[in-house]
Amino acid sequence: MYSGKLKDELLDRLFEAVLVLRNIDECYRFFEDICTVAELKSLAQRLEVAKMLQANRTYGEIASRTGASTATISRVKRALNYGADGYKLVLERLASSAKAE
Repeated sequence: MYSGKLKDELLDRLFEAVLVLRNIDECYRFFEDICTVAELKSLAQRLEVAKMLQANRTYGEIASRTGASTATISRVKRALNYGADGYKLVLERLASSAKAE
């Protein structure tokens, strides 16, 4: 059970809402309503940066492919190395899912 510094009732409700979404179409609909386009693109960019960092890509390659700044790449790398392992969990599951298909 997660007990980190972010945990609170409002975030619990948000995450419960995400967990009831059934497919990508529903995710698009929900996230389009709850986030700005820039917020969504930023989240997607960070996930791609994490994936590329795990694949040992260079900062230059990552910046060129994703458009992420070196500050963003560094922030994601710090989260991969010292964070709550959320990126690692999701990336492992996505990789497993892709292999199953």
